[in-house]
Amino acid sequence: MTATFILGGARSGKSRFAENLITASGLERHYIATGRAWDDEMQARIDQHRADRGPAWTTHEEPLDLTERLAAIDAEGTAILVDCLTLWLTNLMMEGRDIAVQSAALAAFLPQAKARLVIVSNEVGLGIVPANRMAREFRDHAGRLHQMIAASASDVYFIAAGLPLKMKG
Repeated sequence: MTATFILGGARSGKSRFAENLITASGLERHYIATGRAWDDEMQARIDQHRADRGPAWTTHEEPLDLTERLAAIDAEGTAILVDCLTLWLTNLMMEGRDIAVQSAALAAFLPQAKARLVIVSNEVGLGIVPANRMAREFRDHAGRLHQMIAASASDVYFIAAGLPLKMKG
């Protein structure tokens, strides 16, 4: 099927746009949540997102092995929303995983997927140069990952102020 990549800043409306794309597809809905609840505030965000989606979605929590989880649930007649790549990238960095290998595996999976995929990520490369090494490495990893995913996706959108700008497809 097709893979759509959605980029935007924090609270730009990218997740809502992604959820609407999946809902409009009429397909069986799956949501892969990559975030981890490191504190009470993040747990509250996770709980709110789950409540907002409602029971029509099957939620899969997968902080690390994203490509493997996608492969396990990939099937015709389904739509899978991955939200989001930057949280996944954070988890990979914190666990010392090989980001280049993981990123390449995800990008390679997209064109062969049977399901309708929608992948969300935060654009982090539009601001100032981060002040510390880890933040700069994160920004650089995210930029490279986004380029690979955008190249593999059939459609790419940038969301700002809730408005989609179609960049590819």
